[in-house]
Amino acid sequence: MSAKTTALIALEEKYGAHNYHPLPVALTRGKGALVWDADGKKYFDFLSAYSALNQGHNHPKIVAAAKAQLGRLTLTSRAFHNDKLGAFLKLLCETTGMERALPMNSGAEAVETAIKAMRLWGYRSKGVDQDRAEIIVCEGNFHGRTTTIVGFSSDEGSWNGFGPSTPGFVKVPFGDADALKDAINANTVGFLFEPIQGEAGVILPPPGYLKKVRRLCSTYRVLMCADEIQSGLGRSGALFACDHDGIKPDLYVLGKALSGGLYPISALVGGEDVLGLFTPGTHGSTFGGNPLAAAIGEAALRVILSEKLPARSARLGALFLSRLKTLRHPKLKEVRGRGLMLAMEFTEPVRPLVLDLMKRGLLAKDTHENTLRLAPPLVISESQLAAAFRVISAALAALPE
Repeated sequence: MSAKTTALIALEEKYGAHNYHPLPVALTRGKGALVWDADGKKYFDFLSAYSALNQGHNHPKIVAAAKAQLGRLTLTSRAFHNDKLGAFLKLLCETTGMERALPMNSGAEAVETAIKAMRLWGYRSKGVDQDRAEIIVCEGNFHGRTTTIVGFSSDEGSWNGFGPSTPGFVKVPFGDADALKDAINANTVGFLFEPIQGEAGVILPPPGYLKKVRRLCSTYRVLMCADEIQSGLGRSGALFACDHDGIKPDLYVLGKALSGGLYPISALVGGEDVLGLFTPGTHGSTFGGNPLAAAIGEAALRVILSEKLPARSARLGALFLSRLKTLRHPKLKEVRGRGLMLAMEFTEPVRPLVLDLMKRGLLAKDTHENTLRLAPPLVISESQLAAAFRVISAALAALPE
């Protein structure tokens, strides 16, 4: 590690709270599927900022939209209308097949908005007694870091030290429709889930699970709320991971790639019957739906659609997964994934492998110690993907048995 990189990291470590354990690399530039560090070394980015960079680093069309808006108007608050929000919301609703959208900033903010929306619907439409609403969530979930959200997390590192937990949440095993059915009662207003659990290690549900969930939610009048912050907008090889099962939830929670990696943008989208219950003063955000975000968000969506990134993810993901499945190592337990949302699970912590990959020019990240996530930008070329596979293959061959 050079003196320049050491100094950059030392400065951050001295003044920043140590709530992350980043790799010892300081990045300064990015383009497409590539990034460069402070010393000019080039890397494949196989994290994509946890899928916020589906369109790649600094996509020219999204950057152009941001630059054009920066010279005009960036923030009005929602106290006033602006000339960019309407077009963004229209495209977002058309893309998702929903009637209304509520823009926010971070993914966690959008999840909090979904929780409020489901509870509001439960009291106003379903007739649940005030303050008795329950939302069912899945074990192994990751929906953000707010105090409410970490209270129903299964990860002790997320919730330990931050209690007391917010009441009104019930956990069931992911992929178990019977457990979901048993947990539903008269106070159940929503089921909040990830179609593919990203942070848990790219855990796919069993075949038919989401269709069963859709039937249960419809039968018992429970809102089906899909957190597609990571899995959505092309990452899984479809526009939304729910599309693989041919089902449509009542609510989508979106974020990350909604911004193309340029600016924090998130949204809750759903029907008039749910989002139409919000009235002035019941929810809001100073920055949510600001004109800069709207301009960037519209451009980010148009890139996904015009460049057919979901189909690209499906094709390249199937190719890459088939290659990864040819790899052999005594410590390699399983390779899995869908689209360009992939993982390699090992029998022991993979941090040494992550560090070796970094030295060889590929940046990826471990999750839950034993799992290596692989999620490059969807714009990665087939030749770049082949080169990245060679790096992974060499690093795995060098991993001690």
